[in-house]
Amino acid sequence: MASQPQAKPYTPGSLLPEGRLTGPMPWVIAIMMFLTVLASAAGLALDHGAKSLSADVSDRVTIQIAEADPELRGRAVRRIVTLLERTEGVGNIAIVPDSELAAQLAPWLGSDMQISDIPLPALVDADLIAAADQRDERLAALDAAVKAINAQARVEPHANYLAPLARLVGGIGLLSFSVVALMAVATGAVVVLAARGAHATHRGTIDIMHMLGATDAQVVRLFQRRMTLDALFGTVIGFTAAVIVIILVGRSMAAVASDLVQSVSLPGFSWALLPLLPLAGVGVAWISARITLQRALRHSL
Repeated sequence: MASQPQAKPYTPGSLLPEGRLTGPMPWVIAIMMFLTVLASAAGLALDHGAKSLSADVSDRVTIQIAEADPELRGRAVRRIVTLLERTEGVGNIAIVPDSELAAQLAPWLGSDMQISDIPLPALVDADLIAAADQRDERLAALDAAVKAINAQARVEPHANYLAPLARLVGGIGLLSFSVVALMAVATGAVVVLAARGAHATHRGTIDIMHMLGATDAQVVRLFQRRMTLDALFGTVIGFTAAVIVIILVGRSMAAVASDLVQSVSLPGFSWALLPLLPLAGVGVAWISARITLQRALRHSL
């Protein structure tokens, strides 16, 4: 007599379909994780760029001598350099060469321009190291000293010109972090909707599982595990795509010969923070699915 096939042992998961990656939730989460990582990277890079920019120019000043007479201008430059060398707290003194000024004006005046044809001002760069509460006083004293040498000379602190730009860059960085927070909320909302949809779709199956002895905790763990796997798949795909984009954009920015552009770069610690975003995304999905399913099962009783 032929032996009868043995019935497979019952498990709660055997009543649910096995296809996990067929629904839209993993791909929606992948898109959100992609945007979240990009926004986070942009925020970290812009914050780092704003701080670097402020640190680089906070102590830098330029003395401009707008004297039309070349002889008087040259004499004033020499006297001002001597003054700077004797002034306490002033360092890194450098006279900007005429050739550099001509190169900066060439795009507007033409490359065949002769520096002697235009009465360009002389520029002297220096670092003025002073405490924050004494900075304005030191700048005013230095400006008065150079004006005593030549009435057409004046001191121009770089921070006054670049501070608004640094604030703008920092503000955009904060906006990027706000986008990250909104993406986290949106990810949780997607998981909540998916969990409610799964509960409604498998309502009959859940009732059968209850009749077979499954508890609410077992049902929640089953759905939660599957939705967490969906979220894990989506976060890994989104994170990988975002990292590729960040590397490509970073290489393009490194090729740009601009100190301002190159200052906007990811700090080293960011590569330790960015991988935490997929883990945070999975955590949000795990918590959202658990709370949503628990409430759905409680209200269905």
